[in-house]
Amino acid sequence: MMRTANELNQTLSRIDGKGYKAYKDLQGSYEFEEEGYTLHIDYVQGDPFAAPSRVRVQLTQDNAGFPQHTFENKSREVATRDFITRCFDEAIGRYSRGSRGSGKSGRVGIDRPGQEILERTSAFIDTQYIEVRFTVGLPAFGRKIAGRQAQSLFFEEIPALVNDALIYDHIDKKALEKHYKTSEDTDAARNILRDSGLVAFIADQSILPRKSGIDPRPMPRQEVIPFQSPQSTRWELDLPNQGTVRGMGIPRGITLIVGGGFHGKSTLLNAIEQGIYNHIPGDGRELVVSEPAAVKIRSEDGRRIEKVDISPFINNLPLGKTTTDFSTDDASGSTSQAANIVEAIETQARMLMIDEDTSATNFMIRDQRMQQLIHKNEEPITPFIDKVRQLYQDLGISTILVMGGSGDYFEVADQVIGMNNYRPEDLTDQAKSIIQQFQSKRAAEGGEHFGQVRPRAPLSQSIQPGKGKKPKKIKTLHKQAIQFGTFTIDLSSVEQLTDASQTNAIGEALEYARKYMDGRRSLSQILDQIFTDIEEKGLNAIGNPKSGNYAMFRRFELAAALNRLRSLEVKGNNE
Repeated sequence: MMRTANELNQTLSRIDGKGYKAYKDLQGSYEFEEEGYTLHIDYVQGDPFAAPSRVRVQLTQDNAGFPQHTFENKSREVATRDFITRCFDEAIGRYSRGSRGSGKSGRVGIDRPGQEILERTSAFIDTQYIEVRFTVGLPAFGRKIAGRQAQSLFFEEIPALVNDALIYDHIDKKALEKHYKTSEDTDAARNILRDSGLVAFIADQSILPRKSGIDPRPMPRQEVIPFQSPQSTRWELDLPNQGTVRGMGIPRGITLIVGGGFHGKSTLLNAIEQGIYNHIPGDGRELVVSEPAAVKIRSEDGRRIEKVDISPFINNLPLGKTTTDFSTDDASGSTSQAANIVEAIETQARMLMIDEDTSATNFMIRDQRMQQLIHKNEEPITPFIDKVRQLYQDLGISTILVMGGSGDYFEVADQVIGMNNYRPEDLTDQAKSIIQQFQSKRAAEGGEHFGQVRPRAPLSQSIQPGKGKKPKKIKTLHKQAIQFGTFTIDLSSVEQLTDASQTNAIGEALEYARKYMDGRRSLSQILDQIFTDIEEKGLNAIGNPKSGNYAMFRRFELAAALNRLRSLEVKGNNE
């Protein structure tokens, strides 16, 4: 039932000074006729120290006035929603008075974006409405309602936020246009990749280094060397807004990134791995774009593995332990890296990215001398060097590999990019010359083909979100950890996860996935169904329909979370 703004004001006066639970009377919808919007109070917190209340504001486009060209396609719509969220967040900084009593009293918050432009549930826009979803800490002193402070919050602060952030005539129109046109160009560039036979593109003058390992903002331009592509690797992309853009194209196949320590190898790879996302204007990586199905691979000591066929890489374990249905609660560096690759293939990755610094050495290479000392029949591991070419030839999966320690990889590379003082050089011809001059004497150990990657079927009874008397306990502890029932899912090695709101959505999607786990559907088929539902019904389909803190995630990160759930059971390859 719709109520008036005056009724909200009267209720706040009536419950002033009462116990905090009286705030429950506020739940519902209110028409702020004079201000031109509807306020929905969807959830009221039970305590000033609890998670804050969830609120939505909805304006008609008659009042908001956003032209249709600002959201005329999916790319612009997502970018405009992202921009609105940022405007609202900035307005909170200007108008919110912050704490007004105990706990979270008086605090207003919205899902704050980072350097990436992600589809979020914090804002929506169409031809009829614009909506934002945010949180409010309802004011209290101790556990007594602070009614006057709440009145100020609802009748002064929130109207100011709406006026500043949700009215087209009041926002920076040029900044919005740059925002959605930048995002649109990035999407266009990524769409061009496959037609051009590329897996990545890095535009000239891009700024790749970040301020620090914990600060993803760009290093100041005056402190870095802008990216400049070698002439032999230069490509041109024709984009809808910027026109022709030049940069380095990385073709399908196997690409090595080589160079001395601290010369920018990992920085380049990190930029490429984040090229699956669009970035805000000024980030420096706006036109660093990658194959959307690119997955970063690393070793991960201690992770759990559930019935993965790692036999393309590891066979003949001591004591006859199977590797076609390999399970362990405490994986080694090599078994974890093998499983991570096979799981990526299982979920339909098209490109792998690997840095030797985060890899198991014995998984990556076995040189001639070690082959002579330890014969193949005594070594269970087939190193990646003997499988990387087969990955591409048999499965069409490309690899970009940072390698500074083994020139044997020259034998399998299609392209070699050298980083020298953060400047890329095409060293492919020199690498080929070195191959002729210094013949590798190691023996190939990989056989003729990569081997089978067989599907697994997750079992729904192993995905239990309950804890104690609570049928559902799903909580994002931080960007790289989810509490799911009685287990904590460690995502610290899932390096392409970029936002805690993605983790929020993944936690909900894990439970949602159970509806498709019938013991027959493969993991890949389950993922297909989930993303079909999201495309048809929106991101809120997988969880709370009114949540404002979900961000779009990929199938690979969802699968990674499921594979790291220690209760997971699957119908394996031998069942």
